[in-house]
Amino acid sequence: MKPIKLGVLGVSKHYGLRMHTPLCVLNLFETRAIGSRQRERAVEAAEKWGFSKAYGSYQQVVDDKEVEAVYIPLTNNLHAEWIKKCADAGKAVLCEKPLTLNAAEAADALEYADKKGIMVMEAFMYKFHPQWIKARETMDIGEIGEAAAIHTVFSFFNNDAANIRNQRALGGGAVYDIGCYAISSARLLMNREPLRVMANIEEDPICKVDTLVSAILDFGGPRALFTVSTRMAPMQNVSVYGRKGSLTLKRPFNAYRDSPLTLELNDGNGGPRTLHYGPSDQYGEMLKAFAQALNSGSPAPLPPEDALANMKVIDAIFRSGKSGEWEKV
Repeated sequence: MKPIKLGVLGVSKHYGLRMHTPLCVLNLFETRAIGSRQRERAVEAAEKWGFSKAYGSYQQVVDDKEVEAVYIPLTNNLHAEWIKKCADAGKAVLCEKPLTLNAAEAADALEYADKKGIMVMEAFMYKFHPQWIKARETMDIGEIGEAAAIHTVFSFFNNDAANIRNQRALGGGAVYDIGCYAISSARLLMNREPLRVMANIEEDPICKVDTLVSAILDFGGPRALFTVSTRMAPMQNVSVYGRKGSLTLKRPFNAYRDSPLTLELNDGNGGPRTLHYGPSDQYGEMLKAFAQALNSGSPAPLPPEDALANMKVIDAIFRSGKSGEWEKV
């Protein structure tokens, strides 16, 4: 299989921490071009990460005729614009989550790309980890019975006003950064869409971004509850409570690359069982699936409709945070 020539927009820390190692290990991609609005930063990144070309703008990466696919880890406010620019240039897109700032932007960008025959995939890497594949299988075969409730907590502490997560204009805030995971995973486990949501949102009085958000997603009986925060000690946990038992993922989203994870399963037949999964690089698994789809001409492994559905829930959560009422999705 010929390596796909990849372009990267921006010199994000996330790329270096999460994406570069699996890209190198897999040999499914060729790191062709990286771009920054400051060319010296692009040159430094190209030397560090082995890119063939360094550009002083994002547009030059997109316009590089050798680039076949583009990874977008830019600030959230820029996602929709650069999805469309990549589509104009005929480049497939792997875009960081959330896909855009709202459902209208997502629908517009996805329709634009679709009309040009361009694949767009939201980079929800957690779905490719074996623990999540097992969790979904457990739900499918009814080991814990019909899900009645899902409880999710995801948090970290960051009060740096200069950080992009604390800048409203850039699409900062807890919902966009980590709430999107709680929403996505609840939809995955319930295997359907919520009908309405209720949310309470606390904002930083200076940064004007949401820093503590609790929400209820009503799936027509079963409910998912989550709390996400950028002002709490680091924590992540997902628990599913069914009619017969329960399952718990103790590190559901930021999975370790080099050590196994545990899934606790209680199927009502005796005590809980601890199942071990991994080690597995969920970013590498995502990149493999993305590359296979590109090389085979298959649809994106995570369909664009899923990204749009997640944005619709995010919109409803923000509406509920303002109204104090249940809001339809």
